[in-house]
Amino acid sequence: MLKPTILITAGDPLGIGPEITVKALKDTRVQRVCTPIVIGEVHSLKKAGFTDNLAALIPLDMPGKLTGRPRPTALGGRVSFQAVETGIKLALKTGAPLVTAPINKQSWHLAGVPFTGHTELLRARTGAEGLMMFCAGNIRCALVTEHFAVADLPKLLTKSRVQKSALHFITALQKMGIKHPKIALCALNPHASDNGQFGAEENRVLAPVVRTLQKQGFHIDGPVPTDAAWLAHLRGQYDGVLCMYHDQALLGLKLAAQEPAVHITAGLPFLRVSPTHGTAFDIAGQHKANAQSMVSAIMFIRKEQSH
Repeated sequence: MLKPTILITAGDPLGIGPEITVKALKDTRVQRVCTPIVIGEVHSLKKAGFTDNLAALIPLDMPGKLTGRPRPTALGGRVSFQAVETGIKLALKTGAPLVTAPINKQSWHLAGVPFTGHTELLRARTGAEGLMMFCAGNIRCALVTEHFAVADLPKLLTKSRVQKSALHFITALQKMGIKHPKIALCALNPHASDNGQFGAEENRVLAPVVRTLQKQGFHIDGPVPTDAAWLAHLRGQYDGVLCMYHDQALLGLKLAAQEPAVHITAGLPFLRVSPTHGTAFDIAGQHKANAQSMVSAIMFIRKEQSH
């Protein structure tokens, strides 16, 4: 039986991306389940222990030399951006899953990259909505909005945006083998605004979306106060929690997860996953990085493809 091909971008060459990529490739679980193709800068990968027998390598041209302590740099931004661009093109052409090691948003900014991160780039290049989703075992959550100021949330939470996010989340859960997912849609305001006593988003946007989806036969409750939604999910009453903003999802996930979490971009023409941490410049190059989230990301693909 042929093992599936998986594309891996090595992330910012000055961060821990090359190290966790190499450590994951050396993991026997990863070696058993896939044929990896790595896209990245050669010197940083070899410094981390990369050899040709670990994976096929698509080397990237270096417009300069990476020197100095690990930090955000324009060069690191250009290289990591080029890796993701190459990975997306190959994934679109072949349908192969894409695993992305961490990039640094400041490095991309220094390099003049007009995207704040992976998700925004993936949306632009694929034309898909792209839902940010996280899994850790049976814990599953997704975000309606991602990296925005809290003050901007009321104008960002439109009926269309919330409904599309809910449908992408439900579809993603179905692809994970949950035939009839039941999800909780989190309220934006405390106590789901107590029927409009403080905040209008629940009555104006969220409750109408829930009613519409329920009429269409989907199993969705809400708007549910955030604490109640997470507690019910952790008790198994819901298959996932749809959150309105970043910390509403990540706080519950990081407190409750008993195993490494995986970041998924749902709704794309191909499967994209990544570890849930950043470039960790403070420990880069010291061989201290924990690769378990990277391993979990690759193993998640194998599990996903088995459904």
